[in-house]
Amino acid sequence: MKRPFIHESRVRFGDTDASGRIFYLALLRHFDAAETEFMRSIGAGYREIQDEHTSFPRVHVECDYTSALRFDDLMRIEVRVERIGGASFTLAFEVSVEGRSAARGKVTIVAMSRQTQRPVPLPGRVRSALEASLKAGEPPGGF
Repeated sequence: MKRPFIHESRVRFGDTDASGRIFYLALLRHFDAAETEFMRSIGAGYREIQDEHTSFPRVHVECDYTSALRFDDLMRIEVRVERIGGASFTLAFEVSVEGRSAARGKVTIVAMSRQTQRPVPLPGRVRSALEASLKAGEPPGGF
């Protein structure tokens, strides 16, 4: 079975709020970095797949914080394909620190025509890369 994609990232001082914990929006930046590296690792890096015709906006984001994330914590962010639709896909994220679950989230990304601003079918290269990631041993449905 294929091991999940892991992106490691540290909680920076600027990521924290007055409580000394990660500010809720800051974790989404770490999800974004993990997403970018995941897509690159499966051969569908955004630099290569975006063109003058198609963009990939995020249309849904969710995150549950299950324990504190503090300055300098080394986060282990697992990324998995949860769903592949006709024009969109959803990635699931599981964050842990030293084996302790800290957060989980999802991001849904849509292929969109830059001209019409309407959804379009996922480009073949993106669909193939996402499907290959699932077939390589990732269970559908995420965590």
